[in-house]
Amino acid sequence: MTREQFYTKAYPLMYLTYIMDTRFKELFRKGMVKGTVVVSRGNEATAVGMAMPFRPGKDIFALLHRDLGSHIINGASPYSIVCQHMANADSPTHAREGNVHYGDAFKRRFPMISHLGDMLALAVGGTWAARKNGEDAFGLTVIGDGGSSTGDFHESLNLASVQKVPVIFLIQNNGYAFSTPTTVQFNCEKLSDRAKGYGITGRTINGLDPWEVYSAVTDSLKLMAENPQPVLIEARTARIEGHAVYDTCEYVGDEHKAKLLTMDPVAAARKLVIEQGIFSEQDLGVLEKQLSDELDALTAEAVKCQRPDPVVHSGGVYCKTEMPSVQPFSVKKVRNLNAVNTALDHILAQNSDAFICGQDIGEYGSAFKTCKGLIKNHGPKRVVDMPICESATVGFCLGASQTGTKPIMEFQFADFATEAVTQLGLNCGTWFYRTGKAAPLLFRLPCGAGITLGAFHSGEFEGLWTRFPGVKLLYPVTPQETYEALLAGFHDPNPCIVMEHKMLYWGQQADIDFDGDLSRVYRPRQYTQGTDLTIVAMGAMVEQTLKAVENNNCSASVWNPFILNPLNFDPIVESVRSTGRLLVVQESGETAGLGDRFISLVTRECFGSMKSPPKLVSTADSPVPFAKELESAYLPDQNKITAAITKILGEGNRK
Repeated sequence: MTREQFYTKAYPLMYLTYIMDTRFKELFRKGMVKGTVVVSRGNEATAVGMAMPFRPGKDIFALLHRDLGSHIINGASPYSIVCQHMANADSPTHAREGNVHYGDAFKRRFPMISHLGDMLALAVGGTWAARKNGEDAFGLTVIGDGGSSTGDFHESLNLASVQKVPVIFLIQNNGYAFSTPTTVQFNCEKLSDRAKGYGITGRTINGLDPWEVYSAVTDSLKLMAENPQPVLIEARTARIEGHAVYDTCEYVGDEHKAKLLTMDPVAAARKLVIEQGIFSEQDLGVLEKQLSDELDALTAEAVKCQRPDPVVHSGGVYCKTEMPSVQPFSVKKVRNLNAVNTALDHILAQNSDAFICGQDIGEYGSAFKTCKGLIKNHGPKRVVDMPICESATVGFCLGASQTGTKPIMEFQFADFATEAVTQLGLNCGTWFYRTGKAAPLLFRLPCGAGITLGAFHSGEFEGLWTRFPGVKLLYPVTPQETYEALLAGFHDPNPCIVMEHKMLYWGQQADIDFDGDLSRVYRPRQYTQGTDLTIVAMGAMVEQTLKAVENNNCSASVWNPFILNPLNFDPIVESVRSTGRLLVVQESGETAGLGDRFISLVTRECFGSMKSPPKLVSTADSPVPFAKELESAYLPDQNKITAAITKILGEGNRK
């Protein structure tokens, strides 16, 4: 666009966002809008200028809380935004999300998450996947000056640079991160100077000038079209009011407040369009009144809108799952290691939209060789070695899942997944609840102790990951269960974690005879039937438990819950009603694992049927020790399980 064409479109948008902010403040003071009501005063030029060169529905956006104009340019109606702030029945998030946490995942405008930095990688993954599918897509992702201090900012920028993804990272530097000034946020002269460390182009611009912002973004898009790579832009803006309507800015001096009022980009743009003859004063008056009247009308409509119905919107954590039938598979005498590799190879061969990513999974074949040969069979575009950035990689996968691919991510160790708790637990886990769009993601966690790797490579963490609604957690034991879990997790439209116990990689050999019916995979697994005792075990503890039962010659029903989130415990409850006794064996510490939850469920449902108190065999609540002698003493074994069986059977009927 020419300068005149640009301002013809840009000024009405800037003015609209200005009067919408004014309206939000009025509604907040009347008690009709609650929450973190963030206003955009000072950011109107940047929000409008940066979004106008992009193509709604094709390019990928991850916007910030002051980007009201960007949302409108990319398809959000002012009415929907007002309803979002009022949290009414017409809210685009069904009133489930906060004032500024809206978007449209179906149109590639990803919703904000308040954990600043975590949304950046989504734009990288979404753009990468769209381009992988042959689209000439570009990305725009936004962060504030304070948010650029986060680790995910640097992880995402580095990942985009390494993968050569054409995404503009735009930093809105308005001088404050809530109340914290930039003087204690960073120590470089320009935030754009950080681009040099990632081998990419960076520039600093006047974010109060919408034409300069538009021109810088347009130039960056041309550069990225010729040479796909990210670009870092620092837009220096002004925050004319507080962080939100409740922020009185007592931390800002009077002199600086007065200076900020002179930096209003809407007033400056209004003056410019009159001086340049783009609009006359009279025409502007008519235009501004028309916009104000339209806002009055839609606000009145939003005020009349019904409140959200708690019954209608109380569920929806998991996307509806209709599992397909896949190709049957059978093989004789394999271990879990082979089951993992075979399942991954099958998934990649049968699903052109699948890719696997992680650390050292390419030529090296991953830390435990579960990915051995995959890069040779499927190539480096589908078996992707990643930098060490677990959090950004999860965000990358979430974004990629929204633009036509189905990612599989391997964490090198389950312990390292704690680096990505926000991305996996909160961002992925809540995605369907927040957006209504499925997030088909498969995460693999090699877990557990027993091979002398010490505290930072031996955790299970099943207790952690079951605390996040929206994430499914599967914990297979046998080769067949492992094969089934990986295929089911891949084809499930929800984020799925499959835990792979490292000791079981080289565990007992067994046959795989899978009929291809994935609809039957999600069920607890029973290994023995008995009348005296029900035992629940997970991971490597299943093998130890089965040996203890065999050596003790007791009549016990041994179960693996298999799917730990959402938990289906009904068959196990029925087993306890029949036997009257429950023993839970877990490798995790007493308070870290799920044993207490299992016991609580059974006690609530079967209290009248219990012949003795339930018992838990677990490790101590301490880190996993390193030395073999210490680790062996730390872990539950056949002797400890046998002792527990003997004790619980010897207690007799408590009645």
